[in-house]
Amino acid sequence: MSGYPRKSGLDRKLISLCGPHEARGWAEAFGISETQLRAAVAAVGYSAEKVREYLRKR
Repeated sequence: MSGYPRKSGLDRKLISLCGPHEARGWAEAFGISETQLRAAVAAVGYSAEKVREYLRKR
């Protein structure tokens, strides 16, 4: 068994900033810096879809 559990659908819908690897992964997925990601999450919450919409508008 690997050290990483499978991601569920919920894992892909909510952004986690708990660990540096998680924040880095989400930032890379959106093509932004971790600082920009944290600002977007602060503005609209942890929903990946809401962050996507927020970033499209900016």
